[in-house]
Amino acid sequence: MTSSVPETAAPRRVLPALIGLLLGMFVSMLASTVVSTSLPVIVHDLSGDQNAYTWVITATLLTTAISTPIWGKLADLFNRKVLIQVAIAIFVLATAAAGFSQNTDMLIAFRAVQGLGAGGLAALSQVIMADIISPRERGRYMGLFGAVMAVATVGGPLLGGVITDAFGWRFNFFVALPFAVAALLIQQRTLHLPARAKRKVKIDYLGIVLLSTAVSLLLIWVTNAGRTFDWASTETLLMVGGAVLAAILFIVVELRSSEPLVPLTLFRDATFTLATIASIATGLAMFGTSVFLSQYMQMARGATPTQAGVMTIPMIAGLLLASVIVGALITRLGHWKPFLIAGGALLIAGTYLLSTIHYDTNFALVSVYMFLLGAGVGMTMQNLVLIVQNTADPARMGAASSGVTFFRSLGGTIGVSVMGAVLASTATTLFTDRAADLQAAIVGLGSAGAPVAQALQSGTIPQVSSLPDTVRVIVEDIYAQSIAHSFLIAVPVAIVSLIAILFLPNRPLTRMTTSERVAASEADLATVSVPEGMAVLATTGTVSTADATSRRDTRSNAPMGEDG
Repeated sequence: MTSSVPETAAPRRVLPALIGLLLGMFVSMLASTVVSTSLPVIVHDLSGDQNAYTWVITATLLTTAISTPIWGKLADLFNRKVLIQVAIAIFVLATAAAGFSQNTDMLIAFRAVQGLGAGGLAALSQVIMADIISPRERGRYMGLFGAVMAVATVGGPLLGGVITDAFGWRFNFFVALPFAVAALLIQQRTLHLPARAKRKVKIDYLGIVLLSTAVSLLLIWVTNAGRTFDWASTETLLMVGGAVLAAILFIVVELRSSEPLVPLTLFRDATFTLATIASIATGLAMFGTSVFLSQYMQMARGATPTQAGVMTIPMIAGLLLASVIVGALITRLGHWKPFLIAGGALLIAGTYLLSTIHYDTNFALVSVYMFLLGAGVGMTMQNLVLIVQNTADPARMGAASSGVTFFRSLGGTIGVSVMGAVLASTATTLFTDRAADLQAAIVGLGSAGAPVAQALQSGTIPQVSSLPDTVRVIVEDIYAQSIAHSFLIAVPVAIVSLIAILFLPNRPLTRMTTSERVAASEADLATVSVPEGMAVLATTGTVSTADATSRRDTRSNAPMGEDG
């Protein structure tokens, strides 16, 4: 039988489309990271407390997590190119609007809308990459991904710190606009995806509502329990009970829906299930630690926003080097599991070591800890999506890809909420325990102590770098202990992640893109015997794409690229 799979596109045909896609990802990352170092200043200027600080982050992560599977499902139903352009527009317009916030409530609301666009970029970029680059060949392009991540993740905080110190924090929200326009123009001219067969579609609106309700109630409870109300209270019973009820109803609806938001049949695949579990820890390590590391630099070491951006470079260096080197090795060797195991081990080491830091810990040691954590994230983050796409049914590529991304975002969202709640609770307790020391330090300032005492008693996050030395050391010690204690939350989750990685089926990476796998399965339909075809159709409702792909892979050794 002759192969009907199209010839591999040359890299020069893939790169232009990939550049437009990467620029869209850069816009998303830049708009997020550029404000990371200035958040303590932003929340302070808007008279927010630690709870508000956590929700400024959590609001974006929450809507990102909720919208990711929605975008993934839409990618299986509608034009993916149009969808990713809509996602960019939503993200950037909401980001710009956040620059006009007058209080933390406005900021949180705009950040929530920003997360809707971010969810689209996170889900659609992965799906479209599977359309134009095969799993086996994707490693050779990881250098580009690594470069984009490095520039956005390192350059964003640095740029944000400089802008905040020189012009004010509001300008951080406008810096991504020109890049967004460029991304839209490049994608319009270069991103040409294979035509998709038209079919009748149905949106699972009830599933969307139930998923949003379950996740939102859970996060609101985690954030406020122990502060606004007791852990054992009527509010806890209502919120946790409501979240559990919504989750159960969501499962029932998904099982009965003809177009489920999250097809639960995906969990029959061991690769998808185990990769999902591992992604939760990756998300917690990536979002939680990066958020609170920036706060540690400013609140526990007295750094300015610009200095905080520079001080987090070791983590990004680890992420960049690991993602680039490991990506190249996976393409060259064809083996992925040893690298994922090493990444899982580094996640455990990095999160545990960061839980031991103090305000006066040697910064060289802190840098090593950050580097280890960054390397763990770099080895696991993209590769978990890669191995799921390697075995996923092409007809459900959007749902499968976004499913892993969803649970990674959900892990990060819950992680930030829990870590923020632990941080706030610990800080409150330590401020009470150190009240006598603080009072003595403030009294020693004489008349200059009154405004300092007023600032600390206001409940807002203090600007530590501006505090007198005698008071600053105490406050830095309190926040260092609180942040280090919150890092302990990530350690057991990272251990579970490593266990899940160890049990992942070690399947070889295919050299076929999603569109080529579809073409291969359609071609193989003509060669399947009538009895065999009828038996498979009667059992599953479709011919196994994985089987067709497996047979096709045995006949095709050349790397596959973009078709059209």
